[in-house]
Amino acid sequence: MNLPLWIARRYFLSKRKRSFINLISLVSMLGVGVGTMALVVVLSVFNGMEELNRIIFKTFEADLTIAPAQGKRLTVSPALLQTIRQSSEVALMTQVIEDNALARYRDGQTVVKLKGVDSSYLQRRQLDTALVEGNLRLQEDGVNFALVAEGVRNALLISPDDMLTLLELWYPQNRKSYTVLSADAFNRAEFLVSGVFFIEDNFNDYVLAPLEVVRELVDYQPNQLSSLELQVKPAVDIARLKKRLQQQLGQTVVIKDRDDLNPDLFRAIRVEKLFVTVTLAFLVLIASVNIFFSLSMLAIEKKDDVAILYAMGASPSLVRRIFLFEGSIVALIGGVVGLVLGVALCLLQQRFGFVSMGIESSLIDAYPVKLQANDLLMTTLIVIVVTITVSWFPAKKAATVSKAVDSVQ
Repeated sequence: MNLPLWIARRYFLSKRKRSFINLISLVSMLGVGVGTMALVVVLSVFNGMEELNRIIFKTFEADLTIAPAQGKRLTVSPALLQTIRQSSEVALMTQVIEDNALARYRDGQTVVKLKGVDSSYLQRRQLDTALVEGNLRLQEDGVNFALVAEGVRNALLISPDDMLTLLELWYPQNRKSYTVLSADAFNRAEFLVSGVFFIEDNFNDYVLAPLEVVRELVDYQPNQLSSLELQVKPAVDIARLKKRLQQQLGQTVVIKDRDDLNPDLFRAIRVEKLFVTVTLAFLVLIASVNIFFSLSMLAIEKKDDVAILYAMGASPSLVRRIFLFEGSIVALIGGVVGLVLGVALCLLQQRFGFVSMGIESSLIDAYPVKLQANDLLMTTLIVIVVTITVSWFPAKKAATVSKAVDSVQ
């Protein structure tokens, strides 16, 4: 039997002359429990927000994007294409040319991000859930179509049902000396608008158009692209595939996953999560200060019992462990209750979505949460460290003072 733990348990369960100490211990448990619950919930919300952004980006961006290591234009060689096609883990490869252009529709005009894609893009079926009006078409019966984002549609008052008004895209010529005031200084292409899509504000200025038309508009050579987008097969380890392709294709290209394409956003989420974790850890520490006071008062009350233990041959380390175990019991109960309540709240939010985001969204209405084992482990470690910190000093003082009292007697 662990004697210090047994004595600490008896002290915790004893009710004689300890109504005030019991009250402080109860407050300590509540504080640790609430702080632990808040840590679990808040960290899970940050995880949910991070996962939500990945879901949003998955609606528009590919699993892997091959871009030039330097400059804007990727020179595509037959060997590079053959290496990618030989990979059994790649389901679809989309050739992409992307640049800014001026869009004009009736009397309106705005600057858009023009993305030229080949026929494999629609086979990825990413925009199926994002289409809000019209159809998903890029080329049909020799007619060139364009898909526009909701922001472009609103800026230019575009109607996909209007088959008579064309969307004009203008791009400045590079090798001619015309002034920008001349219409001859621009290449121009015309499209019928087949559909409107909405994902979120970051993609609200995009126009999708057939690759070859865009190639001619922006004056790219036949072997030049902005990037190659790869859609991998289900259950493929994207990180491993990314590393292998990078080794095979060399340093002239850089391969990015969705997190690499949006580093600032995910970095901001992780930094905010770190600061919130530190803040809530301090709140748990403040709540645990009551453990310090309850142990100090318990040490004063039990000094006669400790003196008897010394007389029976107990060592100062044994007395310290008694009070450390006493603080651990209080913190353990509060921490376990907080973990259980935090996990339960997260599961209920996942299942029923009680807390709404309060904004219109095509993807999600309630605050997203995602439980991760690493966060639960970190929360547990924080509670343990805080408990040892606040329990050590009164436990050490109790052993020292009681030993001194025993020596005097």
